[in-house]
Amino acid sequence: MSDPYQVLGVSPSASDEEIKRAYRELVKKYHPDNYNDNPLADLAEAKMKEINEAYDMVVKMRTQGGYQTSGGGQSGGQTSYGGQSTVFGQVRQLINQGNLSEAESLLQMSTNRSAEWYYLTGTIAYRKGWLDEARQNFWTACNMDPTNFEYRQALNAMGMTATRGTYGGGGDDLATLCTTLCCLNCLCNSCR
Repeated sequence: MSDPYQVLGVSPSASDEEIKRAYRELVKKYHPDNYNDNPLADLAEAKMKEINEAYDMVVKMRTQGGYQTSGGGQSGGQTSYGGQSTVFGQVRQLINQGNLSEAESLLQMSTNRSAEWYYLTGTIAYRKGWLDEARQNFWTACNMDPTNFEYRQALNAMGMTATRGTYGGGGDDLATLCTTLCCLNCLCNSCR
């Protein structure tokens, strides 16, 4: 790869915030959703890949190489197609800062509807007080990645569990309730 700073259109002396801003602008410009049914879709996809690799390189150099400028840097790990992990890291940071509208905008631009996407969407909904939407998104995240403790913990905090494809009192929960009531009825009848 050529100079990652050049790909992002920033100077090596740019602050972390300037780099993030440049990265976001390039993502908005070259995101594959902007090129649906367009003959330039393949070029945009290649450019998006180059932008994500450059951003990851810069973040890695600054965080692991000891080079750090004002504004702090955060990487969400290696990127997948469309820079999702980096985007998810930015979304987490925005949520922590209370900037829910920008966090939501970044998520909506994402084409990767992974378990983490649903978890972060649920977190935003929860912070906005939209509890039903939060439950649904947490549940989807848990079912997509049932081994993730963070997703399960969020769902459990809402008084729900993600088991056997149901949530919130349907399906197997109803069968368990019926079985319990039948057993109680038998016990009560035997006491008479």
